[in-house]
Amino acid sequence: MNNQTTSLEFSHFPVMLNEVLKIASLSSNKKFIDCTFGGGGYSREILKFSNTYVKAIDRDKKALIIGKDLEKKFPTRFKFYRTKFSQLDIISKESVDAIIFDLGLSSIQLDDLERGFSFKSDKKLNMTMGLNEISALDVINKLSEKSLRLVIKILGDEKDASKIAKNIVKYRNIKQITNTNDLVKIIENSKRKNYSNKINPCTKTFQAIRIFVNKEITELINGVINATKKLKPGGKILVVSFHSIEDRIVKYFFANFSENQSKPSRYFPEDKDKKLSLFSEYKNKVIRPSTKELEKNIRSRSAKLRFATRSKNKFEYPNDFKKKFKKYLDLEAINVQN
Repeated sequence: MNNQTTSLEFSHFPVMLNEVLKIASLSSNKKFIDCTFGGGGYSREILKFSNTYVKAIDRDKKALIIGKDLEKKFPTRFKFYRTKFSQLDIISKESVDAIIFDLGLSSIQLDDLERGFSFKSDKKLNMTMGLNEISALDVINKLSEKSLRLVIKILGDEKDASKIAKNIVKYRNIKQITNTNDLVKIIENSKRKNYSNKINPCTKTFQAIRIFVNKEITELINGVINATKKLKPGGKILVVSFHSIEDRIVKYFFANFSENQSKPSRYFPEDKDKKLSLFSEYKNKVIRPSTKELEKNIRSRSAKLRFATRSKNKFEYPNDFKKKFKKYLDLEAINVQN
């Protein structure tokens, strides 16, 4: 292994790397966008093929260190941009052959307890991926009880959302909630005891707050729309998701804007209006990590990979896509009161 590899790269495991590379159909003179650069796993492997070109995106300032190092090694074939992947249509003016999204938290983020992503941390509440307007500290201490309940219930699918939100407000009325430990105790005291449940009682609430802080659903929807706009006919869009909301959004987008999109029921009459077909015939196939990969990286256990192929049709904006998931977009747009 190259001695110049940073410690950040050592801790990073690109999920389903072999599967992603196979679907992306790597060959010389192809152009790629890596929308979630992280530790650089996908980009580095793509660049092993001669005359491949990669533009990489990440909002995390720590990824910038690895990205700039890779730029020095491949000055004519690799470019890193520190921005949100919803902006990918701005950083790339030309069409590309494949665009990759890995929506999970990187090991760089999870293993840094100062970031407050893990409920094992005792540090200040944060959960920011980078280029954020708010942090978990703001959300927990400023969001109204009603909004907190909706965030935890909808984005975390947490059945005890009402009690958790109520107890957060009750606690912060006495003292500001500043660190992860305090939030963990509030959640644990709000949850019904379930000794058969192997999932940490804080998991769903932490997921919900993290999604809200980083506007992850808004980013995903805008990101895959703009990615589709930048794909060549026959180009691939690949998305690795880690929770049910993400997967539901990706599945809907690929299936309902494909040339073989199906009617809600075979008894429904044919729709005479032209349907928007951004993708070639989509195969509703989910790829999961192999047993071998899970042995090396248990964090990939919930990962699902879906991909679609861009059709030859002209790009048209899929307004119905945003309408379908309006409740998530509206939820993430809630203002955190000062």
